[in-house]
Amino acid sequence: MNDNTELATRQPRAEVSARANEETGKPPTRIAPPVDVFEDSRGITLYADLPGVPRDKLDVRVQDGSLSIEAEAVVPTPSGLRLQHGEVRHPHFWRAFTLSPDFDVSRIDAQLRDGVLKLTIPRREEARPRRIQVNVG
Repeated sequence: MNDNTELATRQPRAEVSARANEETGKPPTRIAPPVDVFEDSRGITLYADLPGVPRDKLDVRVQDGSLSIEAEAVVPTPSGLRLQHGEVRHPHFWRAFTLSPDFDVSRIDAQLRDGVLKLTIPRREEARPRRIQVNVG
């Protein structure tokens, strides 16, 4: 690349799609965030990558055994600079999971830190594995 190189003025597909969606009233394109789920005898811990998502743009809901995560990232444009190329202007994340009735959804703990959402979902006490003592006799 030299000093005379200029970025193409053609609009990226994402912007064209986003503008087409705005004009037709369609919802924005959703991105499924990468998720890691760990399980142990106490419950599950879910980690979802949500880069650029502030707490006020994050919505975590549980309804009828379904857990949904919906979020919108905020990508600020620094003052004094002009966007030359943008493929995803306002990423909209969405992911849903079906939860077993073994989990206590009233005790879900949610934390957002450094673009990672951590959900801790404990098992109901009666659903936890327990050791049964066998008597000889």
